[in-house]
Amino acid sequence: MKNQHIVPHLWFDAEGEEAVDFYTSIFPQSKVNVKTYMEDTPSGDTPSLSFELMDYKFMAISAGPYFTLNPAISFMLLFNPASDEAAEGNLESLWNKLMEGGTALMPLDAYPFSSKYGWVQDKYGVTWQLILSDGSGPERSNIVPAMMFVGENHGRAKEAIEYYVSIFPDSEVGEIAQYPGDMPPHTEGTVMYGDFRLGQQWFSAMDSAEDHDFNFNEAVSLMVQCKDQQEIDYYWEKLSAVPEAEQCGWLKDKFGVSWQIYPTAMEEMMAEGTREQINRVTEAFLKMKKFDIATLEKAYRGENS
Repeated sequence: MKNQHIVPHLWFDAEGEEAVDFYTSIFPQSKVNVKTYMEDTPSGDTPSLSFELMDYKFMAISAGPYFTLNPAISFMLLFNPASDEAAEGNLESLWNKLMEGGTALMPLDAYPFSSKYGWVQDKYGVTWQLILSDGSGPERSNIVPAMMFVGENHGRAKEAIEYYVSIFPDSEVGEIAQYPGDMPPHTEGTVMYGDFRLGQQWFSAMDSAEDHDFNFNEAVSLMVQCKDQQEIDYYWEKLSAVPEAEQCGWLKDKFGVSWQIYPTAMEEMMAEGTREQINRVTEAFLKMKKFDIATLEKAYRGENS
């Protein structure tokens, strides 16, 4: 999508390239943009991939078995019959492909909120919510990252929505639907469904009081593209709440959600640089917590720091 400021990033053990090939073969309007290999990282030689699904940009790496993908952050796939008369058939086709080797967390069926909806964890561990939308409300992109607040985070979805909207410019709270008092184990007044816009991108959030054995982790992080050092400094200060999690541009916010605050200039270096330039930039950023653009640019040019 145009003006995509935040890019979901998927961490795989060793199957990142295979997973990206699979996704780009089954999703419409999909392609691999850039594939880069980072050498001599703590995870060894690591492939990094930039790709698009339904015109929505993602990143992925294969960097070892350190984090496990789970449903705490999933991706809603919106199929709108108002703009696509084949929406229902396209939804069913993609569901069947994602279910190959996967698990249905909620079976594809009719629900009170949609005539066709299903939640699947695919064979690589990524979770997708496929929904036949009614086209009402503000226009959304075809893919909406969805956060689920469970365990110690239960009941904090509304707080998180307001927090993120306060940080990102040109943002707004969208729809907030609360649990009624007759839906145990959910707590009355917590968020059954909420959505919010950060810049031009929509996200969703919900609370769940079910007994889940997962929470937010680094397997799915959100990369904030920054045009200059001022933006990097701003988002780092606003979002970072766990000092020990600060490493190589990564941070964790007060809810445990992982973010990467990175300069668009570095993306260009890694995509266009020679092997030697990429290695120098990799060596430089591995020593950093918050990224320093000037130092990265010096490494790219081969200048002594």
